[in-house]
Amino acid sequence: MRISRELGGEVARPEVLPAVSVGTFVRRNFEPVVLSVQVLLDLVVVLASCWVGYLLGERLGSVGASVPPEFYQKLAALIAAVCLVSFHAFGLYKPTKSLLNMEEFQAIFKATAVAFLVLFTLVVYLHSTQKTAAGPVFEVLVPLHRIIDLDINPNDISRLTLLLTFGLVLALMTASRFVSFKTIQLLHRRGIGNRNVLVYGTGDTARKLQRKFMIVPTLGLNLVGFVEDEAEKRDPAIEGSRILGRFEDLERLVGVHKISEVFIAMPEAPEERVMRVVSECERLGVVYKIVPRFYHLLAFKVRIETLDSIPLITRPDRRPSLMQAATRRVLDLVVASLVIVLFVPVLVVTAILIKRESPGPVFFVQHRIGRDGRPFPMIKFRTMHHHMSGDALAPRSSYDPRITRIGRWLRRYSLDELPQFFNVIAGHMSVVGPRPEMRFIVDAYSPLERERLRVKPGITGLWQISYARAAAIHENLDYDLYYIEHQSLLLDVVIIALTGFAVVKGSGAY
Repeated sequence: MRISRELGGEVARPEVLPAVSVGTFVRRNFEPVVLSVQVLLDLVVVLASCWVGYLLGERLGSVGASVPPEFYQKLAALIAAVCLVSFHAFGLYKPTKSLLNMEEFQAIFKATAVAFLVLFTLVVYLHSTQKTAAGPVFEVLVPLHRIIDLDINPNDISRLTLLLTFGLVLALMTASRFVSFKTIQLLHRRGIGNRNVLVYGTGDTARKLQRKFMIVPTLGLNLVGFVEDEAEKRDPAIEGSRILGRFEDLERLVGVHKISEVFIAMPEAPEERVMRVVSECERLGVVYKIVPRFYHLLAFKVRIETLDSIPLITRPDRRPSLMQAATRRVLDLVVASLVIVLFVPVLVVTAILIKRESPGPVFFVQHRIGRDGRPFPMIKFRTMHHHMSGDALAPRSSYDPRITRIGRWLRRYSLDELPQFFNVIAGHMSVVGPRPEMRFIVDAYSPLERERLRVKPGITGLWQISYARAAAIHENLDYDLYYIEHQSLLLDVVIIALTGFAVVKGSGAY
């Protein structure tokens, strides 16, 4: 509070300075604060990896006694600089995140590998340089080379220590980012750092966006309400949500509700109507995002070509190469064989418990539809009473009367899926892929839903580790389409690792 003083016979009234709390500052500057903390955290993780790598190398005898610790301190500083630049180059400091952070986890592996190669290049080409008889060109470059001399001799570096260090960078960065993602998601769930958004439109697409905001609150988007287009016919089904106004109210709504983004969800509308909303958003200085016409087509990888000045959209060749198919098959066989060998005691004990609790077979065998629409016998541990199991929709609750007591426990930890690794070895399934459906569900597939049949079905996938896990498989097509269009060995490894976390957590099926 400022001290009042007498001015010209009048007493100035006390003036209260605005007090900005730390919490308010964080909420108003959420993304810059998170980015700054993330960079510092990554720096700590990289330096800690260097330190632990040095200690391990020293214990294993790979660090020579003639090399002083100060040498590895210089090397650690160089590693930290190269890693942070590489992380930035691969988009690890972007404010927007991908579906279930899949691209970020893959980027960690790629950025670490590139940083490893860049470090070796720098050490080899930027160590102590002496003038040699290599011609006049080299003589001109020697002074510049000496300015950026790293004073690190590659012969003094322990190769084992360097491998251990970057292995630790990869492992600790993955764990650190996993914790960071979960922390940011928790903050968004509590409303911290969320951005207020409007959805322009009230049709089916607008309601799909609404459901996505509800299912995934960790997107950091707070849906304030809908704006109805003049040409739209109000759908009574959306009356439960807030329709805040129409086009002419957009300026007022953006100001009153402090809107950060407007989602224009009218893919079926004429271009001039969409462009009118775009122009208004640009005039107001608010970020806009458009759900395009044929947006399901754009969910695939597409190639844009031009015929003179006319843009054309086409899908590139979708067939995997022979090397990709062979690598994927090797991964399936290795993972399936390891799981079966490691879980032999669990398989035996589970079979005994199922047999003791209720009459009927140990295994439940059901024909599901695989790649290209071919049926195959899928094997699971029986989790329901024998006379109640069959071709019916899966249970939506752990209290479903069809489920046995041991079956409830098996489903919670996904142990009923273990026999499916025999399907993987037989070639019917992959470890990662869309879940196989029953015939009567596949028969009702739309052309878009039939895209799921392009690849082998899997034991686990993006849908299994997503927030939409409680809904039916065919109701969450986005996850399968994303996987099909982006499938790679690295993505499979990431999904398998996250599935391990989900199983340990006990977030399996009902």
